Amino acid sequence: MYAALFGIIPGPLWLRILISVIVVGAVLFALAGWVFPFIDSMMTPAQVTVN
Repeated sequence: MYAALFGIIPGPLWLRILISVIVVGAVLFALAGWVFPFIDSMMTPAQVTVN
């Protein structure tokens, strides 16, 4: 699967590695910035009691 995705990216090897790193970084940034906070707000309990 990863080999097929890596093969689709155009350019020489160094450029494909650079593009892959940028895309992975952008995905992680989007997850940490929008997706995880949205899921956290939906799953946080309204009242937490510690005895």
